[in-house]
Amino acid sequence: DEIYINAIKDAGLYDQIWQAFAVFLPIKSVGVQGDQRTHSHVVGLRAITSSDGMTADWFQFEPKFLQEVSAKICNQVRNVNRVVYD
Repeated sequence: DEIYINAIKDAGLYDQIWQAFAVFLPIKSVGVQGDQRTHSHVVGLRAITSSDGMTADWFQFEPKFLQEVSAKICNQVRNVNRVVYD
């Protein structure tokens, strides 16, 4: 969660998002890290906008932002090989 929230702040998007968080999911995924096939965990990212706290819509990040955050999480968090955006 810290990597994701810091990336949002660094990109100057923090005040545009009502709620954001990262979730360590209880499933594993097959992926490739470096030259190795891995069977590791998945992290889900969520960010929403809301004006009233009752209705919400997903925040539309630029693909480059999601690519960079995903790579950072996979490289820095042990046993994670996939990041998904909800």
